[in-house]
Amino acid sequence: MSEMSGPKLADAAPTQYRSLFISDLHLGMRGCQAEMILDFLRHNEAETIYLVGDVFDGWAMRRRIFWPQTHNDVVQKLLRKARNGSRIIYVPGNHDEVMRSYLGTHFGGVEVVDRSIHETLDGRTFLVIHGDQFDLVVMNHRVLTAVGDRAYEAALWANRHYNRVRRALGFPYWSFSKWAKNQVKRAVAFIGDFEEVLASEARKIGVDGVICGHIHQAAMRKIHAVDYVNTGDWVESCTAIAEDHSGQLILINWANEMAENHAANAQSKANKAKVALKAELVARSDAAANSGHLENQLANS
Repeated sequence: MSEMSGPKLADAAPTQYRSLFISDLHLGMRGCQAEMILDFLRHNEAETIYLVGDVFDGWAMRRRIFWPQTHNDVVQKLLRKARNGSRIIYVPGNHDEVMRSYLGTHFGGVEVVDRSIHETLDGRTFLVIHGDQFDLVVMNHRVLTAVGDRAYEAALWANRHYNRVRRALGFPYWSFSKWAKNQVKRAVAFIGDFEEVLASEARKIGVDGVICGHIHQAAMRKIHAVDYVNTGDWVESCTAIAEDHSGQLILINWANEMAENHAANAQSKANKAKVALKAELVARSDAAANSGHLENQLANS
C-alpha cells in the first residue's frame, strides 16, 4: 500500500485502475468539492468503482435544497462510466441511508449493497463498508449527531470562504477544517477507536482488511495484522483509494495532485514565456544587425 504523488498534466490520458474506492462526496451539501470530484473522475478510470457511502447528503438536503449543476454532473459522470462498462457498487452510509431501503437492487447500472467483499488481484480480501454501523454516537445519539453535523457544516463554511481568499491570492486548496479537527485530542481519540473497531470486525469475519469511509480521515495502515484503509472524503481532504493492476492499493490525494498540477502548469507557462521572450530578443537583435548592415551598404554605395 502506498501514497500516490507526482503531477498529472491536464491533457494527460486517464489513468486506468483495476478498482477505485471513493466515499463521502456529500452531494447536496454546500461543502461538497464537486469540481474536484469531476476532475478526478475525468482523469481516472476503473473496471470496478465502489461508492463507499454518503454519496449524497440527505441530512443537509432536509434542511435546505442545494443541488447545483456541478452536483448533477457528478451523478451523470458516474452513470456514464456504468454505461461504458465500469461495474459500480454503491454501499450506502448514514447521510444517504435512504438508499438502504433499496439493497439488492440495480439502477442505471449501479448495484446497491449493505457491504461487499472485494478481492484484490494479489489475493487479499477486504470488507467494504461505510462504517457508520460501528459509530456508537451515530447509532445511539441522534440528537447529539445532529448538533455535531451543524457544527461541522459551520467549520466547512469557514473552510470554503478561507479557500476562496486563497484562490484569489493564487494559492491552491488547503483544508482548514481538517487541520482544526486534527488539533482536537478528542477527535483524534475517536478516530483511533473507530479504526480499531473496524479492524476488529474485519478480523472477526476472516478477511485481510477493511476499506471504509465515514470519518473523513484517509488512511492506510496495519492494525493488529489487519489492513485498515479509509477512503477519506470530498469535502475536506479530497482523497480516494485505487487498486492498480498488480493488486497494490494506493492512496490518491487529489487536492495535492491539483496543487502540483497548478505548480507544474505555472512553471510550464513561465518556461514558454521565457522561450518566447528569448526568441523575440533574438529576432530584434537580428533585425537591428540587418538594419545596421543595410545602412553600411547604403553609406558605401
